[in-house]
Amino acid sequence: QVQLVESGGGLAQAGGSLRLSCAASGRTFSRYLMGWFRQAPGKEREFVAAITSNGGSIRYADSVKGRFTISRDNAKNAILLQMNSLKPEDTALYYCAARDALTWSTLKENYKYWGQGTQVTVSS
Repeated sequence: QVQLVESGGGLAQAGGSLRLSCAASGRTFSRYLMGWFRQAPGKEREFVAAITSNGGSIRYADSVKGRFTISRDNAKNAILLQMNSLKPEDTALYYCAARDALTWSTLKENYKYWGQGTQVTVSS
């Protein structure tokens, strides 16, 4: 089992940057595929980015490709999401999630553990 706690959200201007962190508890963190999802008011929770257990493979949603960077540090039980060139449409509650499987998935239903989320608000 793993527990996840996000931090780093806040208010940014369009074109600005924020860095989100997700701290994980548990000795088995390094085996999980980790992802970031987001949910805007009135919308479904959507995939943002994910990274394999060893960090060797990464995927991004088309909407953030080239602007966001996901990374992980298994020694520190943490993953990061560097968000640059922020847009107002990036405004959402951002969640960290863990998938206990070796195969890729961008579906929220396939992630077993979730944090409580951190709010990101981008003003125009």
